[in-house]
Amino acid sequence: MKKFISISFFTWLFVMFSYPLFVEAAMPERKQLFDDNWRFKLGDTPDAPSLAYNDVGWRSLDLPHDWSVEADFDAEVPAGNDGGYLPTGIGWYRKKFHVDKVMEGKELRLYFEGVYMNSEVFVNGERAGGHPYGYSSYFCDITPYLHFGQENIVAVRVDNSQQKNCRWYSGSGIYRHVWLLTTEAIYIDDWSVYIRPTQKEGSDDWNLDIAMRYIDNARTGTKPEIKHTIYDEAGRVLVTSASGHTKQSLSVSHPKLWSPDTPNLYKVCTQLIVGGKVVDEVTNMTGFRNITFDSQKGLFVNGKPILLNGGCVHHDNGILGACSFDAAEARKVRLLKEAGFNAVRTSHNVPSEAFLHECDRQGLLVIDEAFDGWRDAKNKHDYSVLFDKWWKRDIEAMVLRDRNHPSVFCWSIGNEVIERKKLEVITTAKRLAEHVHRLDPSRPVTSALTTWDKDWEIFDPLAAVHDIVGYNYQLHRAESDHERVPSRIIMQTESYPRDAFRNWDLVNKHPYIIGDFVWTALDYLGESSIGRAYYKGREKDGFHTGQLYPWHGAYCGDIDLTGLRKPISHYRDMLYNPDKKLYMAVREPNGYRGEIKVTDWGVWPTSESWTWSGHEGKPIEVEVCSRYPRVRLFLNDSLVDERPAGYVQQFKAVFTLPYQAGTLRAVGVDENGIEQETVVLKTSGTPVSLRLTTQDQTIKADGQDLAFVIIEVVDKNGNVVPDAANEVEFSVRGTGMLEATGSADLKDEKSYTAPIRKVWKGRAIAVIRSTKQNGKVKLKVASKGLSPASVIIKTKR
Repeated sequence: MKKFISISFFTWLFVMFSYPLFVEAAMPERKQLFDDNWRFKLGDTPDAPSLAYNDVGWRSLDLPHDWSVEADFDAEVPAGNDGGYLPTGIGWYRKKFHVDKVMEGKELRLYFEGVYMNSEVFVNGERAGGHPYGYSSYFCDITPYLHFGQENIVAVRVDNSQQKNCRWYSGSGIYRHVWLLTTEAIYIDDWSVYIRPTQKEGSDDWNLDIAMRYIDNARTGTKPEIKHTIYDEAGRVLVTSASGHTKQSLSVSHPKLWSPDTPNLYKVCTQLIVGGKVVDEVTNMTGFRNITFDSQKGLFVNGKPILLNGGCVHHDNGILGACSFDAAEARKVRLLKEAGFNAVRTSHNVPSEAFLHECDRQGLLVIDEAFDGWRDAKNKHDYSVLFDKWWKRDIEAMVLRDRNHPSVFCWSIGNEVIERKKLEVITTAKRLAEHVHRLDPSRPVTSALTTWDKDWEIFDPLAAVHDIVGYNYQLHRAESDHERVPSRIIMQTESYPRDAFRNWDLVNKHPYIIGDFVWTALDYLGESSIGRAYYKGREKDGFHTGQLYPWHGAYCGDIDLTGLRKPISHYRDMLYNPDKKLYMAVREPNGYRGEIKVTDWGVWPTSESWTWSGHEGKPIEVEVCSRYPRVRLFLNDSLVDERPAGYVQQFKAVFTLPYQAGTLRAVGVDENGIEQETVVLKTSGTPVSLRLTTQDQTIKADGQDLAFVIIEVVDKNGNVVPDAANEVEFSVRGTGMLEATGSADLKDEKSYTAPIRKVWKGRAIAVIRSTKQNGKVKLKVASKGLSPASVIIKTKR
């Protein structure tokens, strides 16, 4: 009997003292996606934070969510043309979640990647935090407000009612991911791990300097061990370091380097160890790259010269609005890379984490920009009302979050600030630049400067604050500026699309000009119509002349809203990428639909089309972009003409000929008169059917992944019919849902959530969102008088 009692007692002791170990083994992951199972209501609901509030009538949804893009376009909304004629307002989100009793003593935080804007977070009826600036990521400690072992309520109020607060489409809501972070009371501080690779002089070996901080809310007084492990892309351990120091240096031998052409990445795992046990762990990606620049030699990545073929982008994802789905951000970067860009400027705000991850993974250099302005307002409710109180925290949110991304090569602290001619602006710029350098001394600081006055030289003291000086639309001043300030490094941070050759020529000639960023790389919502071509007498002339509804997007991108490259994109790509040598497009005849006018951000309407019904026998211009010295043009196998091309002709040969249906063929001819390359355009026939194509044959069954499907109206030979405007209807069955539909027509008044849409220039796009079920989703598209089409997409966990 005594023996039984003794064994039972020691068994009881083992179980009791081992219990914390069992609890930790069952502890949830440190970082859990918190996007699912929210409820949403548009309009102010002051009682929403209360535990007792009944939200049964609210809409159920998963994040990311942008309530503005779901709505109908309206010419009278307060955001107006800047906001894409979509409504804003106030909205509430609520989510119930259970926290186990065993989690007492742990630290729980919510991490919001982006909420637009003026967000307030409530947990079980008490205010736990928030952030006014809609583009900054932020953390919210919810530990003091939780009911352990019970159901909890988090409520988020989002206020985008103060208009205008943005000069482009912002979206409204929790439009980026939300995460639940769970740690012990001693943990690695958020955004504290700072990884800085530096190449050893005269060697292919690198030092990896890693600094970090930890928080000890348990007040253990114990000095933890900090361990860093570097893994290559195959998951093999390259090097490990462990010590009690928060700053360590690791040596890595002959790593594969990161560049836009070779975006090699390595994983850095940082562990906090107490009493021989790992209590916290975070992972970051890094890349080994060495970026240098000076006014005499130019810009170098890993010792190789590079010219920045850059594009400005806003944060929206076209027909998805501001919603930052990982798949949409990956597609955005892929489209930019396919168009020949090697750099991007995130104008005029910090981008999503997913976007930067894809820039790292696919190879795209990034100017990471904090905000649009400082103290003086561009719009009544813009960042100027926040600047003095929040600029430091928002700079920290950008730099601390993003400084481990190898793609980020430069920080931008502003854009065309209104107070640029005031003396105090120099002090402000210095404070911002110095704070950025304290947080990350490894990267240069810029901002975008401009003026249309003659007094450009007065900006010299302001320009001197920057490591690289951003010129918006002012690159024509660069040569005289260099004579005056020979040490200045210049990049054009915005440019007109029409000036592509002139800007490339300056960048190509002068090492002190390191690149050009066109406004813009992609079409975007808001700032409506600034890049339009229009017909005189049908619309107001000029730029920003007021209400130009139903225009709700800018239409100045090299790539349209469906992802199709415009002719200007192919031309720009040819300038910076000599392996691209021949491209052909046709200019819309002036008078075909009316007398054409083009804004400053627009280009002449040009398309890859030899279908111009009703224009038979009338003159039409064909543009052949060519790096070959000469080009021959054939119509229906008859030679039209041979013309010079190449550099002297700005890589363009322009032919005028009477329009005749058939086959148009351009041939690039080398210095010896030998034909080297051919491009062809064919006249399309009568529309007979629809065609669906997608690169997303299989998507993840996680409720987040997307498939982008292109819809085309084609003739009997499979040629796209460019003047087709058929109405098409979308239907979805299976393990997916219709998230959005659209076209490149930025005057289409149909909501982007509508299941019916007119194609524009023969094309439309649909976005399918997965559910959490394995299986198949079938998209069917039908149109009266045309053969329908369908596509099947697999969904897999």
